Amino acid sequence: MQFVLNAQKRTLQGSSASRRLRRAGKVPGIIYGAGQEPVVIELDHNQLYQGLRKEAFHSSVLTIDLEGQKQQVLLRDFQVHAYKPQCLHVDFQRVDANQKLHQKVPLHFINQDQAPGVKLGGAQITHVLTELDVSCLPADLPEFIEVDLKDMKAGESIHVSQLKLPKGVEAVVHGGDQTVVSCIGKKGGAAAGEGEAAA
Repeated sequence: MQFVLNAQKRTLQGSSASRRLRRAGKVPGIIYGAGQEPVVIELDHNQLYQGLRKEAFHSSVLTIDLEGQKQQVLLRDFQVHAYKPQCLHVDFQRVDANQKLHQKVPLHFINQDQAPGVKLGGAQITHVLTELDVSCLPADLPEFIEVDLKDMKAGESIHVSQLKLPKGVEAVVHGGDQTVVSCIGKKGGAAAGEGEAAA
């Protein structure tokens, strides 16, 4: 999915200037990184807020059209109002097409209902991780990583090393081979499931 945001350079800074921007339906922000000077910007609130509501927006390389100059960026931080549906500030980091980046990518779990541990043994699927830290070139960054649970039996787990990652994508593992998802069987559930299958 491609996301393009229109932005303008911001000339006035400070809290009072930011308040005026927000009243005018704009969001103050900043673009930094890639060995270039930071640039303070303003964006249309509605366009940005609609993007923030989409999962892929948080894990994709975004395009910012800054007064006709397009830049590739990642969303790095944003602040929202405590109770209003309003974004108060946003930070973007430039990406270099030739340099690997680190980014958290959501995990999508599929075929959970088909897992033998669930279907036959009455086990419960426990998601230990919901996103994965990856390293790759910007062009290879996936919107999400799929985890297929169709073969999981009670008592089994899937670890990061077992995930099928897209070409060019590497997992960044902190502190050993982390568990991604487990199939926790009820006491006696696995045996009961086997009995049903035999019958």
